[in-house]
Amino acid sequence: MPVSTIDERAALVLIDLQNGIAAAPTQPHGGPEVVARAVELADAFRAAGQAVVHVRVTMAADGSDWPSGRTEAPPRGGTRPEGWDRIVDELSGHPEDLVVTKRNVGAFHGTDLDVQLRRRGITQIVLGGIATSMGVESTARAAHDHGYHVTLVTDAMADMDADVHRNSVERIFPRLGETGTTAEILTLLKS
Repeated sequence: MPVSTIDERAALVLIDLQNGIAAAPTQPHGGPEVVARAVELADAFRAAGQAVVHVRVTMAADGSDWPSGRTEAPPRGGTRPEGWDRIVDELSGHPEDLVVTKRNVGAFHGTDLDVQLRRRGITQIVLGGIATSMGVESTARAAHDHGYHVTLVTDAMADMDADVHRNSVERIFPRLGETGTTAEILTLLKS
């Protein structure tokens, strides 16, 4: 179902738009495109008196605080450059925005995101970020399970693989909420 409304108490939740992730090659939108659309959305949400939440992922250099379950893909370890986990400059510097730090794929488990949203009476989460099939999808699933209305801004997210992005947008997201473009969300915010 295409996006129908923005609730009176909505929050824009931006996943992993931080230096080390936004700089990675992504598809079908490049990191700079995703960040530019996120800036437009964040400015509009703030102007409408709605919450903006930045979710950033970090981990110890040795990966010891990352989930330890068995996977077929090797863990992404190694040395990361200084500041890799800082929110990109284009989105930082707004003291009214919330920042949530995670050490998991999704933004709910092990964080205070749900508490922060509920304290503010938030009923809808509007999601964007990188990567579509990981942090965004995992957060969307948990938001749906927590009873939030979920809206996914399909042109304000990207993945490392265009087919994987498309699978999330076309097959998974319609089961978890509504989808729309940045322009559609901005139009609804103004009405």
